[in-house]
Amino acid sequence: MSEKQLLNVTDGSTLGNIEIAPEVIEVIAGIAVSEVAGVASMRGNFASGVAERLGKKNHGKGVKVELTESGILLDAYVVVDYGISIPDTAQKIQDNTRQALKNMTALEIKEINVHIVGVQMEKEEEIEVEEF
Repeated sequence: MSEKQLLNVTDGSTLGNIEIAPEVIEVIAGIAVSEVAGVASMRGNFASGVAERLGKKNHGKGVKVELTESGILLDAYVVVDYGISIPDTAQKIQDNTRQALKNMTALEIKEINVHIVGVQMEKEEEIEVEEF
């Protein structure tokens, strides 16, 4: 059985240990990324797509966290809206994610890599046809 990785964030306190699971970092980052204007959706897999259709929201979808000896590496896979500036939106994603993780966990992230995996075109408005 594989042992679950936890990130120890204790700063010398005598009260006990504080450990954060990578899944928690994924959820925080996923919410922070989806708050950025211009992000249409996050890339998921087949299982997360089925779960969402059944009504279960997966906030960690599209985010991958890797704990290494040199630090925390985070990859965000996003679909952006058509017509936005991709470099500006990617920078906002990095800034918003870094700030959210710093505020909620006091962790510094070594890398936040943004992968643009698609562009969401505008949905055409349906034209109503009156019947006589």
